[in-house]
Amino acid sequence: MDQDRHERLVGFRRDLHRYPEPAWCEFYTTSRIVEEVERIGVDELRVGPEILDGDARMAVPDEEVLTEWHERAREAGAREDVLDACAGGYTGALATLERGDGPTVALRVDIDALPITESEEITHAPADAGFRSANGGYMHACGHDAHATIGIGVLEAVAESDFSGTFHVLFQPAEEVIGGGKAVAESGVLDDVDRFFAVHIGLDHPTGEIVAGVGGFLAVRQFEATFTGESAHAGGHPAQGRDAVQALATAVQNLHAIRRHGEGDTRINTGVVEGGTATNIVPESARIEGEVRGETTHLKEYMSERADTVVEHAAKMHDCESSIETTAEAPSAESDAELADVVYAAAGETTGVDSRLHSAELGGSEDATYLMDRVQRHGGLATFVGVGTDHPGGHHTPTFDVDERSLAIGIETLVGAVSRLG
Repeated sequence: MDQDRHERLVGFRRDLHRYPEPAWCEFYTTSRIVEEVERIGVDELRVGPEILDGDARMAVPDEEVLTEWHERAREAGAREDVLDACAGGYTGALATLERGDGPTVALRVDIDALPITESEEITHAPADAGFRSANGGYMHACGHDAHATIGIGVLEAVAESDFSGTFHVLFQPAEEVIGGGKAVAESGVLDDVDRFFAVHIGLDHPTGEIVAGVGGFLAVRQFEATFTGESAHAGGHPAQGRDAVQALATAVQNLHAIRRHGEGDTRINTGVVEGGTATNIVPESARIEGEVRGETTHLKEYMSERADTVVEHAAKMHDCESSIETTAEAPSAESDAELADVVYAAAGETTGVDSRLHSAELGGSEDATYLMDRVQRHGGLATFVGVGTDHPGGHHTPTFDVDERSLAIGIETLVGAVSRLG
């Protein structure tokens, strides 16, 4: 990659890093992506509602939050036409090149940020170089700014190449809440795809290392459980109350006591527990935000069913009512070895790659699995590519950052893989 292009892509990545936006609020990010795609020139560009099944969106924030971020994006310089297209939280874009006969190939990159306050320490490169997050309480702590940049870089290189076929780059919203992959999958926009790549930077692999086929995705379901009782004076008439926090406490203890399954790994976590209003009031309401995971979708369903039972009976034990709602979920998936082999071969010819792995385990969850599964069910192949990067702090921490040399390595590896197919 020539120096001018590298510097332009680094500048784009730093701009996105400075204006991180949470799931379904990626208004500024989508606007900047549209500007770059139009600069490159594509045959079709679809934005927001054109690539999403609105009924399949999950974990969408309320209207007040969407409006706040919509206005923030306007103040940051987002284009009005893109803001209009993305109104209501319909963010993201799909850029398409039509280059004659050949396979239909797609690359998926995600674009949302996390609710984390970024480090202000001078040893943190974004703070030192002046592109630390300007959106207080939010940052790109998982590298999605780099992912979007890789998507732009690959699109530009393929547009200039002799690739033959159809090439899509999907800039997907709402990965961090496992909310966007299903909405894109069920829209059908990728149903004609023969070969599908998803990409993630870092994952505890160093700069110069490429993982051709990441596996070990845990199927996940995130849920909110609510408990409803009846308030009473805790000193004068405690027996007249029905204690929702007691129900919650019983549920938390027994959720973590769910018997694990012999067929594979399972997980459970109660990440948020809250309830009550004052020390002298029997609490009438309480809630849990939690999640279950499984090595396979079947194991995730096992954990889900047990969790539902625990919540229901914990409430009954304390004479309370309960409800449990799925807020987001994603299936498990496996990378196809045949397509991973293509990435592995391309990495072997990429400048800066000094280590190649055919496969490695993720050990977490990703809603790219919806897209991988959709493509595979329609007869295509899919792989999840890991692009190593040296980062001073782990993923989802205030000091996370990427080694910007990894951008070119990721772009050139993926361009090499796409070129081999087309």
